[in-house]
Amino acid sequence: MALVPCQVLRVAILLSYCSILCNYKAIEMPSHQTYGGSWKFLTFIDLVIQAVFFGICVLTDLSTLLTRDSGNQEQERQLRKLISLRDWTLAVLAFPVGVHTTVLPFILIEMRTSHHQYPSRSSGLAAICTFSVGYILWVCWIHHVTGMWVYPFLEHIGSGARIIFFGSTTILMNFLYLLGEVLNNYIWDTQRSMEEEKEKPKLE
Repeated sequence: MALVPCQVLRVAILLSYCSILCNYKAIEMPSHQTYGGSWKFLTFIDLVIQAVFFGICVLTDLSTLLTRDSGNQEQERQLRKLISLRDWTLAVLAFPVGVHTTVLPFILIEMRTSHHQYPSRSSGLAAICTFSVGYILWVCWIHHVTGMWVYPFLEHIGSGARIIFFGSTTILMNFLYLLGEVLNNYIWDTQRSMEEEKEKPKLE
């Protein structure tokens, strides 16, 4: 049973992220040796998110191939859960967090090749707000422990400006979530319309 190109592409993307993460960890930078290590940087966290997301995608592809025509209801139920996890990870983490880096093309390819069911808007926004606030608290905790900000420019602005900055980033993350939802719907509504046009009988 041959893999279709989009499945091969997901494997290639997953392997590339694993390679990038290994090389990233191998780089000896002073900031990586301080409190929090690489985990204090959003770029590294994003790389981990993308690797986990594409790992879930590859696992979903393999499970789909294994359960195809099996008639096993339990396997199909587990596959649906895995697909739901894949879609949730894309909507809440992979797209909003990935937009700020060069990984965006990979996410757009994934959105174009597979339909993803977004969660309800309220639960999705609540999840992305939780991630954003969690990371902000993590950055503040690192400053509390070490006396230094993860991002040096925070050292040169006042407390009020920091609050505005952190609030703005949370709002931006919410906007990116909504952008992903709109983009996903646009891609698949357009494709559905094209398929319906092809199925219409041609007039003589």
